[in-house]
Amino acid sequence: MTFRKTILAVAAAVALFAVPASAKTFRFAFQGDYKSLDPYTLNETFTLAMHGAAYEGLTKRGPKLEIIPGLAERWEIVEPTRWRFFLRKGVKFHNGEDFVADDVVFSADRVRATGSNMTTRIPSDAKFVKVDDHTVDVILTKPNPILHYEWDTWYIMSKKWAEANNAVAPTPPSATTPGYAAINANGTGPFKLDSHQAGVKTVWKPNAAWWGKPEHNLTEVIFTPIASDATRVAALLSGEIDWMEPVPVQDIARVNASPNASVMTGPELRTIFLGFDQRNAELKYSNVKGKNPFKDVRVRKAFYQSIDVNAIKDRVMRGLATPSALMISPLLFSRSGEFQRFPYDVEAAKKLLAEAGYPNGFEVGMDCPNDRYVADEAICQAVVGMLARSGIKVNLNAQPKAQYFAKVLAPKFDTSFYLLGWTPGSFDSWNILQNMYGCRTDEGKGRGESNLGGYCNPEVDALADQVLAENDAKKRDELIFKAYDIAQNKEVGYIPLHQQALAWGVSKKVKVVQRADNQFLFYWANKE
Repeated sequence: MTFRKTILAVAAAVALFAVPASAKTFRFAFQGDYKSLDPYTLNETFTLAMHGAAYEGLTKRGPKLEIIPGLAERWEIVEPTRWRFFLRKGVKFHNGEDFVADDVVFSADRVRATGSNMTTRIPSDAKFVKVDDHTVDVILTKPNPILHYEWDTWYIMSKKWAEANNAVAPTPPSATTPGYAAINANGTGPFKLDSHQAGVKTVWKPNAAWWGKPEHNLTEVIFTPIASDATRVAALLSGEIDWMEPVPVQDIARVNASPNASVMTGPELRTIFLGFDQRNAELKYSNVKGKNPFKDVRVRKAFYQSIDVNAIKDRVMRGLATPSALMISPLLFSRSGEFQRFPYDVEAAKKLLAEAGYPNGFEVGMDCPNDRYVADEAICQAVVGMLARSGIKVNLNAQPKAQYFAKVLAPKFDTSFYLLGWTPGSFDSWNILQNMYGCRTDEGKGRGESNLGGYCNPEVDALADQVLAENDAKKRDELIFKAYDIAQNKEVGYIPLHQQALAWGVSKKVKVVQRADNQFLFYWANKE
C-alpha cells in the first residue's frame, strides 16, 4: 500500500468513528464482520463473544474461564440422568418480557433445529421439561458430567419474541436473505442493541434494567469492521479505536513503542488446522476424476509431511505460534506430550503419493478465510508453496469469513481441502471427538457438526461416547488417548498446524480482560 493510499484509508476509518460520544464511548475493530445477530447462526469465537453483549446463557464463564451462574442461579444432578436448573427470577428481556422456563425449552429446541450451527451444545436426545416457571429439568438417556460445559455460549432467546417475529427457525450460515433474528436482538444481557448495519457498524447501549451488577463504566460501545491491517493499526495508534484484534505479527513492536497503545499477548486455546474431504466418492475441486485421493491415508499423510510447520511458525507467524501434534491445545489434555508430529519430509511425501497412485501429484482446490485467524491467508499461501514441492498443485480460494463459512458449512460442506481454527467450547477433548471427528449426517446435525470433510470411524465415536460418561480422570484420559491414536496417528484425520498466540491491540486508556479462549467480552472493559 502506498503512503497516499494509507493516509486515505486512515482518513476513511476516522470518518467512520466521527460520531458524538461521551468520554465513556468504547470503540473497537476486528478484521472480519459481525454479520448475523442470530445467536445460533455461526459457531465462531468472535461472533459468539459479540452475541454475549445482548444475550446470556444459563451459565457463564468468568475471567479465568471458570463456570459461574448465568440465567440459572444454581443447578443440581437430581439423579445420574436428570439435571435440574433453577432460573433467576425477575429477569427481563430487553423488550420487557419476563424470562421464564418456556424460553429455555424453546431455545433448547431452536438450537438443535435445522439451520443452527450450534447443534452440539445440547445432546440430540436430551429432553427439556418445564417444572414450573423458574425450574427446568434436563432428562438424558445416559450420564453426562459435562452437560453444561458449553452453555455459556448457548444463548437463551425469547419464545414469544421469536414467534411474534417469524424467527422460530434459526438463520443458517448460507442464508442470502437475513431473517428477523439476524438483524435484531432481544436478549437479557448487560447491553442492548442500539443499531446494526452488517459490514458497517454495530452500536450497543448499557441495559439499565440488567439483573446483574455492571463491571464496566461504558455508556456506549461501537464496533466497526476494518479489514485492512494497516488501517486498523493506524486507527489504534491514533486513538480512534480503543481495542483491535488481531495485531499483525509484523506490527507488534511498533504498537508497543506507541505512547497510546500496547499489545496484550498470551496463549490461545485455538488450534489452526487443515482438513480434507474424505467422504465424497469424487473430489469436487480436483483434476482427479472418478475417485477421491483423500480417502487414502497415504495421500493424507503425504500432505501432512509436505508441510514445514516450523517455517510457518518462524516466517509467517513471526514466532507467535506453537506447533501442535493434536487438534487440541496441550493445556487441555494431560497426555498431549505423548504425541509427536509426523516429520516434515518432502521425499517421504512423494514416495507416499507414488504408492497411492499419484507419482506426478494432482490438482486440488483449497478454501481459506482471509479475515478470521492470524495470518490465515499467508498460512494458506505458504501451504500452497510447500505442497507444490511434492507435486501437488493447489488452487487457493481465499475470501472473507462470511463468504467462506457460507460455502464450507452445512448444508453445503462445499470444500475439498480447507483451513480452519477450532477452540473446544467445553475446553475438553470430548468436544473435539464429537465435533471434529464424529461421523456426521448429511444435514450436519448432532455428532460431527464441524467435521467438514466427513472423517468417520465408528470406533472413535464409541470411544467418544465412553469419554462423555466417564468420571474417573485417569480412565477418561486413557479413552481420549486411544481415540486420538486412531484418528490422528493411524488415520491422519486432519493436519494440525499450531495454536496461535493472542495479540490484542489495546489503548492505554482502557482496561480489558483477556481470556485464553479469545472471546473479547466488552462488558468487562473500563475506560478512563
